Amino acid sequence: MSTVTEYIDVDVPVRAAYNQWTQFEEFPQFMSGVTEIRQLDPTTTHWKTDIDGVKREFDAKITEQLPDERVAWKATEGTKQAGVVTFHRLAETQTRVTVQMDFEPEGVVEQAGDKLGFLDRQVKGDLKKFKSFIESRGGAETGAWRGEVDRPGA
Repeated sequence: MSTVTEYIDVDVPVRAAYNQWTQFEEFPQFMSGVTEIRQLDPTTTHWKTDIDGVKREFDAKITEQLPDERVAWKATEGTKQAGVVTFHRLAETQTRVTVQMDFEPEGVVEQAGDKLGFLDRQVKGDLKKFKSFIESRGGAETGAWRGEVDRPGA
């Protein structure tokens, strides 16, 4: 299992950054390789990805969600990955968004890409696109889901 951790500071209030991140169907606008996400229910999303010609479809379950603090997920089938995005208020209009992902590279190409730091660079690039996306909107998110999902066993 490999892990990647990246962060970026965005010039919007924590509420706006968090609200935008809960709009999963908007991810293709700032995440390279994500072609479509459908929200199946409040805690389940269906992903379609195409990363360097490797196409995948999988479902992911939100395992924990605390408004303005964190969203955690885990793939429920197919690809093996899990992660958490946290939101930290730095100032009234500045937020640090941190992504931590655990994943299992599949096949020789993904294992080589992992060793070369491909996913780290992709996550860092996607966070830069998220920053441009939310800041270009003047901090106005495209929607929000402020429901809570309790951590399993909590």
